[in-house]
Amino acid sequence: MIRTFTFFYYTSMGLIVTYFPLYFSDKGFTEAQLGLLYASGPFISIASSLFWGILSDKLQTVRKIMIVLFAGQLSLIAALTGIDSFWPLVAAMIGFYFFQTSVNPLNDSLILLTVQRTGGKPSYPSYRVWGSIGFAVSALVCGQAMKLVGIDKTLIFTFCSLSVALALAFSLPERQGMDKKMEFRGALRIVGSRAALSFLFMVLLISLSHRMNDAFLALHMRELGASETWVGLAWMISATSEIPVFFLLARYGDRFKELPLLAISAFVYTIRFMLTGYVSSPAAIIVLQAMHSLSYGIFMLTAMRYLQTIVPDEYRATGQAVYTVVWSGLAGLGAGLIGGQVAQWAGMGAVYYASAAFALLAGLGFLVLHLVPALSRRHASP
Repeated sequence: MIRTFTFFYYTSMGLIVTYFPLYFSDKGFTEAQLGLLYASGPFISIASSLFWGILSDKLQTVRKIMIVLFAGQLSLIAALTGIDSFWPLVAAMIGFYFFQTSVNPLNDSLILLTVQRTGGKPSYPSYRVWGSIGFAVSALVCGQAMKLVGIDKTLIFTFCSLSVALALAFSLPERQGMDKKMEFRGALRIVGSRAALSFLFMVLLISLSHRMNDAFLALHMRELGASETWVGLAWMISATSEIPVFFLLARYGDRFKELPLLAISAFVYTIRFMLTGYVSSPAAIIVLQAMHSLSYGIFMLTAMRYLQTIVPDEYRATGQAVYTVVWSGLAGLGAGLIGGQVAQWAGMGAVYYASAAFALLAGLGFLVLHLVPALSRRHASP
């Protein structure tokens, strides 16, 4: 059930990431407005991820909160269908993101606790891979469908996908209660430790790079003459490229230390986005999207592994929420605002050069953390 739920949740993610920028662009909003609109989600996620994560740990429930989150998303998608003015649209999207941005960390925390309870078999990647499949199917199939019926049907497709996810949420297994109860003082001590703060700062840098691509890839490809089908194909390539890397890391990843692996992923991001900013062909960008396997694929699983070593189980949802605040919240807010201004004044190519610079700094930072153990000393208990 967790795998099925993950599949359908990521189909809705595929629609939001791939086609929402094109949908709002077709409504006539500028790059700067789209950047602000994209930043509204990360802005509210800073509060919402912490709120829902802490509530999940305090109440020891994921299923009930998931039901509330998807019901909220559906109500806001329905409201969006009647909005055409910019500022009411921003307000509605802030409401939508309040419910949407917390699903991923809660789903990850449920998977990680389930994996631990079953002794690591099946592994985290065997669950998470269904998200990649769902995202890929959504990006490609919905791209073909929208080529026939029009990009203006994006909200209808999203509503249907979210409805299925809501129905499945009622059957999710519940997280088991922990022997140790979550305490706010302990949570603050853990996330404020030297190891956590050093790690989260590097995550912020690399996620600025990643999120700028999320926000502007579709617009960049359309500017180069790509159709909705080509945009969907680009996202499908990136999502499916994760799958073999997930399984390889599940089997062999524990042979390598986390921080050097994170540095490698950051340097791959640097090369990928430098080339994306340089090329002028949509076909070349589609090929470069395959580098997502060695950039995000390595980063995501390795970051989850490292996070487990510095956050105890009773703080799992809170730890995931803090990570999400940095990965999706702070970085997404910065990516939308910075990327929107850079795109408007210097063009899309400059957006990707800026992304490469952030990734390069992150890679160097992970190497420093690896070479200076005092900066990454683990604190496994509050």
